[in-house]
Amino acid sequence: MGGLQQVKKIRIQHLAEAKRAGEKLTMLTAYDRPTAALFDAAGIDLLLVGDSMGNAVLGYANTLPVALEDCVRATRAVAAGARRALVVSDLPFGTYEASVQTCFDAAVQLLKAGAEAVKFEGGARVAPQIKLLSEAGIPVMSHLGFTPQSVNALGGNRIQGRDADSARRLVADAQAVQEAGAFAVVLEMVPSALAAEMTAELDIATIGIGAGAATDGQVLVWTDMAGMGEWEPSFVKRFGEVGAALQAAAAAYAEAVRSGAFPDLDHSFES
Repeated sequence: MGGLQQVKKIRIQHLAEAKRAGEKLTMLTAYDRPTAALFDAAGIDLLLVGDSMGNAVLGYANTLPVALEDCVRATRAVAAGARRALVVSDLPFGTYEASVQTCFDAAVQLLKAGAEAVKFEGGARVAPQIKLLSEAGIPVMSHLGFTPQSVNALGGNRIQGRDADSARRLVADAQAVQEAGAFAVVLEMVPSALAAEMTAELDIATIGIGAGAATDGQVLVWTDMAGMGEWEPSFVKRFGEVGAALQAAAAAYAEAVRSGAFPDLDHSFES
């Protein structure tokens, strides 16, 4: 074990060091303390308090209904469970688009809740927000490609950067967020060859999701990764079947209660 795995606490400079060393970064979403603590103990480098909580745990059809208060509450819980991992929190839809001031105010709330960096979607159009936050000491991770908060404008969950014009725009956006001060960028649902080109050209780390293997790291929604959801995107690999195991445990508990087998003498207080 060496390199990034030996770092006791991940900071933003470690991402740049990992990129230079060719060491892959690992990132998962987390929305509560127990899950965050488990992923942290497993050696995950970054924990994303994603607005994906809308789909993954709150029952929404997409990320748009997620409120800042949801992200603040989840950030506080995740920060309580993280020791080594860098905690990155999403700015939800409506908190950063209108002005640099609203973006700053929302980011401050997340940092006060325990976030160590914030993430929000967009390229050149949000460069002023990235610049202000970075200069104020708030690390910013950008998000390009398929941006879930723009799902209606993008016409659904569609791969971005397939044609020459959109690929050029993605590259230009990536350069813009880097110049504005972003320390990393998520590339979602981007063709592998384009993601590889962007990773090679950028000085900052790229974190892929549905963007091939050449990015500097990977991120997945944890419920997809662990087999908790009824549906997951085609680019997701299930690394466990936690959903099936949890359902089986609940069924065993219910059967034991109904049959009278639980609680037994070993699990009761006797006078």
